[in-house]
Amino acid sequence: MAVRQTAAWCYRGGSISAEPRINDRIRVPEVRLVGPSGEQVGIVPLAKALELAQEYDLDLVEVAATARPPVCKLMDYGKFKYESAMKAREARKNQAHTVIKEMKLRPKIDPHDYDTKKGHVVRFLKQGDKVKITIMFRGREQSRPELGFRLLQRLASDVEELGFIESNPKQDGRNMIMVLGPHKKKTEAMAEAREAQAARKAGRQGSTHDAEPAGEAAEAQPEAPGDTPSEA
Repeated sequence: MAVRQTAAWCYRGGSISAEPRINDRIRVPEVRLVGPSGEQVGIVPLAKALELAQEYDLDLVEVAATARPPVCKLMDYGKFKYESAMKAREARKNQAHTVIKEMKLRPKIDPHDYDTKKGHVVRFLKQGDKVKITIMFRGREQSRPELGFRLLQRLASDVEELGFIESNPKQDGRNMIMVLGPHKKKTEAMAEAREAQAARKAGRQGSTHDAEPAGEAAEAQPEAPGDTPSEA
């Protein structure tokens, strides 16, 4: 009964820590020890492992608690946690999220408006995003769906170097919808954007350095002959 009550209390106690046990929190008679450089030390008593950790000024970290005996490694645990957090942050930063942009057009769109809308579609596809194109019909335009179909085909043809028709045009009530997918993956687009930004930054720094010698040369110009005092 006491065991069951203890187990129930532990269950109600909340979440179990995901942090590995380190140093004095490790409660086993012996461990399989891994050295600071990944070398296999072997099975040693826990007291010996803690002694080595203190000697190297490192932490004894339990990396495989379910093994028999548990596997522990000598490491700087604070540094390990920091580097792991940085790697996770970088992975989230580079993670590509699928984004669907939307662009709405009218069947009888003005040429200038069409060029503007097409420019937005081009920008979205270059960024590696999908684009949902919606043709909106009003009034009598609903009886002329071919106008919307031809407009969508024209747009797809104009941007075919950057994207492809992922979902063919289809009627949806008063609207006609088509989805364009980018040829370039989102991760590739993000990498190219970072490279372009770095190149622009390097170019600005280079132009600044080139301008400095010119200024110094101007200051080093000799005085005009008329300003030099004449000899008596």
